[in-house]
Amino acid sequence: MPERVVVALGGNALLRRGEPPTEAAQQRNAEVAAKAVAAVARRHQTVVTHGNGPQVGLLALESEALRQAQDRAYRDVPPYGLDVLGAESQGMIGFLLEQALRNALDSTAVATLLTTVLVDAADPAFAKPTKPVGPMYDEATARQLAEARGWSIARDGAGFRRVVPSPRPREILEIAAIRALVQAGILVICAGGGGVPVVRGADAIGALEGVEGVVDKDLTSALLAEALDADWLLLLTDVEYVEWEWRTPRARPIREASVAELRRVAFEAGSMGPKVEAACQFVERTGRRAAIGALANAPEMLLGRKGTLIRPS
Repeated sequence: MPERVVVALGGNALLRRGEPPTEAAQQRNAEVAAKAVAAVARRHQTVVTHGNGPQVGLLALESEALRQAQDRAYRDVPPYGLDVLGAESQGMIGFLLEQALRNALDSTAVATLLTTVLVDAADPAFAKPTKPVGPMYDEATARQLAEARGWSIARDGAGFRRVVPSPRPREILEIAAIRALVQAGILVICAGGGGVPVVRGADAIGALEGVEGVVDKDLTSALLAEALDADWLLLLTDVEYVEWEWRTPRARPIREASVAELRRVAFEAGSMGPKVEAACQFVERTGRRAAIGALANAPEMLLGRKGTLIRPS
């Protein structure tokens, strides 16, 4: 009997580290990602989420660049907020993935759904930015940009990137629509970039309002998988395994671990930390399975042959 699988694609599934952010590069990478997802979707009911860190950062730079435009009509336009840019990135990435998946699965209906996520206006994350967005810089360039543009920056791998607030997702507001599409047999692409973060106002009707931030897509994917009663949560990235003692001479792959074992280790915030937290959250709340690993290994991860398998304590 087919299982229900939520597949979370990292932002690097479409734009790899050090790669120029061109349309052609992202389309080529979308085709590679679609092949891996298609191998899962041929056997299982599949829902796809994706990151948007590189793309939303690029869109923010483009919005900022309007200030230097020669045409006054554009120069006077203030930069767009991260909420609007997040929605824009959902459309862009969703289009590329949807097109690639339709070509890979010619008999499967595919649909992209713009998704918003409720967050808490008092979330402490707004005071402590941790989510990397945009391209990689050397330290000197990153510090110059931070000074000129009021950015927060942090190390990410071998370089530095802009970091923005990443409030915790509380509720996926389109969950009823997503559930209806899934039940109709449609492969849904949703919760892109973790969903557009919104808060409820203090007025009588609790009007929704977008906020500056980027929700972690892995935590939203865990919330989505739980709400959809999924059997699996696959968190796909550019490494084959989570590692014990990462970045040390004693680093070694974690092939299987319980939630309790992983909870005792501090993984890096803004990188593997949210993935491990998301996997643990889903497994704890549902008693089902999650795995973290490389995009190309997705089908093998469902068989327990590849990736890091997270099981209940």
